[in-house]
Amino acid sequence: MSATHGHAGQSHCLRLDNEARANARRRLLSVRGHVEGILRMLDDDGVYCVDVLKQVKAVEGALDKVGDLVLRSHLRDHVVTAHERGDTDEIVEELMEVLKYR
Repeated sequence: MSATHGHAGQSHCLRLDNEARANARRRLLSVRGHVEGILRMLDDDGVYCVDVLKQVKAVEGALDKVGDLVLRSHLRDHVVTAHERGDTDEIVEELMEVLKYR
């Protein structure tokens, strides 16, 4: 979503909350380290497939937490205030689009 909400003609500045952004960034840096660890595991010819699967699941869980964090911020800061801004339909459509992938 862009700083102007991603819709032509709208001037609303809908941005990810600074605290949520910092928290998501911190978590993603941790995920990056975890993925690098999985890559190192795969360099080992003797790596056991179940060990790799466990680590992949851990990364998926961490990414889900990042998604939950950003979704919670969006709901709190943008969805509940959509009526006041007059962009309820646009916000609902955005949310439905995002939720297709969750």
